[in-house]
Amino acid sequence: MPTLSANSDLVLGSAPPSPVDSSSPRRLSWGKLVQRLADFSGSMESSGSRSDLSDSGSDSGDLSPNEDLFFDPMEEHLLKEVVDLIACSLREAKDSECALRCSRLLIPEKLLEHIGRELLHLAASEPCGLRGALIDLGIERGESCESVAQLSVDPYLVPTFQLTLVLRLETSGIWPKIQGLFSPKSPLAPVVRQEIKLSTGFRVIKKKLYCSEGLLIEEC
Repeated sequence: MPTLSANSDLVLGSAPPSPVDSSSPRRLSWGKLVQRLADFSGSMESSGSRSDLSDSGSDSGDLSPNEDLFFDPMEEHLLKEVVDLIACSLREAKDSECALRCSRLLIPEKLLEHIGRELLHLAASEPCGLRGALIDLGIERGESCESVAQLSVDPYLVPTFQLTLVLRLETSGIWPKIQGLFSPKSPLAPVVRQEIKLSTGFRVIKKKLYCSEGLLIEEC
């Protein structure tokens, strides 16, 4: 009879005791292990995302503009040629009938360095850079300015801006005061000073040639 009872239970569909039920504690521990693995994987992904965010933040900081990013070797090479051309034009002017007429012209290296830095600064915002510059050299004489030379950086390019460099004569020291004693006294003889030294200070005037923007004047 017990056998019939068991068969009837099978027919009725009641769940017989399964040998798997005896391993329920092991199945529970395996579920905990899976849950722990899932938690660990989630924590790794979240830390990875935070690391990615921090890395992206550092990259964005590295992309901030600085002077090195705008360094142009070609522009630096062109600048050296332009400064040398300015110095050469000034030395040639000492033999002409201008304010620089003398037997010896002294050009301080510091003056040429200041001119070079100012040229780069003023050409940085121009569409053609330094190549688009038209440079006028002048000597300050009281309230006026005497033109000495005009230089076109690239003669094959239409200038986009004009720079007027107003240089000054060195007036300090004793030599400018006594050199007039050695000048010719005859009014017909041209006055040729023995030595002239340029000051390290100058004025630069910038004018854009492609728009009606006002003049920019800087004291250097």
